[in-house]
Amino acid sequence: MKLVTAVIKPFKLDDVRDALTAAGTQGMTVTEVKGYGRQRGHKEVYRGAEYVVAFLPKIRIDVVVDDDRVERVIETIRGAARTDHIGDGKIFVTPIERALRIRTGEVDGDAL
Repeated sequence: MKLVTAVIKPFKLDDVRDALTAAGTQGMTVTEVKGYGRQRGHKEVYRGAEYVVAFLPKIRIDVVVDDDRVERVIETIRGAARTDHIGDGKIFVTPIERALRIRTGEVDGDAL
């Protein structure tokens, strides 16, 4: 099993959720986060004063999938989240040693 974590632009959340659901993904966890990458934030003008927005609002999506579904999930997220502009986000994949469903006690793949 793998944990696929995607950090995307907030307005792309519905597109990514719909695409993952259509691809057969059972569930996901979504968190509102702030951060920056190469763009290092941006400058804005508010009431005539310029200020730097160092941390940009982003959405973090966590999905745990079986190993044989990882590439499909990655391509699904990439296709749905892509705008071809700076700040589209990142996707990370990390191994999961064990998963357990609290209610039933099912483990690993059955727990997903």
